Amino acid sequence: MELSELYQERSFGNIADFGPKISFEIFPPKGNDISSLYEELRLLKRFEPVLISLTYGANGGANRFSIEDMKSIRDLEFNLMPHFTCVSSLKNEVEEHITAVENLGIENILALRGDIPDYIKREELDFEYANELVEFIKEKTTLSIGVAGYPQTHPESKNAHEDIKNLKRKIDAGASAIFTQLFFDNDKYYHYVESVRKAGIEVPVIPGIMPIRSLSQVEKMISMTKVTFPKKLREKLEKYPDDAKKIGAEFCINQCQDLIEFGVPGLHYFILNHSDQISEILENIL
Repeated sequence: MELSELYQERSFGNIADFGPKISFEIFPPKGNDISSLYEELRLLKRFEPVLISLTYGANGGANRFSIEDMKSIRDLEFNLMPHFTCVSSLKNEVEEHITAVENLGIENILALRGDIPDYIKREELDFEYANELVEFIKEKTTLSIGVAGYPQTHPESKNAHEDIKNLKRKIDAGASAIFTQLFFDNDKYYHYVESVRKAGIEVPVIPGIMPIRSLSQVEKMISMTKVTFPKKLREKLEKYPDDAKKIGAEFCINQCQDLIEFGVPGLHYFILNHSDQISEILENIL
């Protein structure tokens, strides 16, 4: 099912009746041995996710899920949304890959610019910005396209206004849904949605949620994304480092309950390839 349908249609007789649509983002494990990841996904199947998002390697790694990996995960009866970035992607390579994805029966893809390494010059790229990639995919396939949104603006944007203008270019190029970067302050998301709507963008804005597993994990993500982090929560994690997963789960449950009350169309979880903590969270909100 395509993104525009996923976030409009409601399923009957299952978990989707009782809250927003749930989706998970996973990444290729080191060495690309994904047997243990299959088991984690099997454990999460009971939550009936509408999407499994397949990113590139952890922390910006270049490895990705192979077509065979995608087929194996799809055979577990999951709806997949692989990522694709502009970086180091030539037009012929992109066309070959998206054709292979479409031939698998996959209907959705997440189009991203990606982080451009220092050794690559922008003028050497076939696609410099995500809207160019969205437009190319739209021309070449019938894939439904998701894009990234930034409640606290992209780190390279001049300001929030410029960031929304860039987002609108991606939507105008043919994107059907926005999946946001992680955030820990829901007011940032609410203000972002308001700004998106004022810009005339009407597609679903799905909040990206990362459950906290450790303070070091949070610090790493903050340094990469420049998002703000609640002072009291940091102090609690510093005081009780051995209870980080429990503290993180409690915070995430409260955060998600507030988002559900707001009426979000879905909750997109960056689960870091673990089923334990997200299972506890979902058991408390669904």
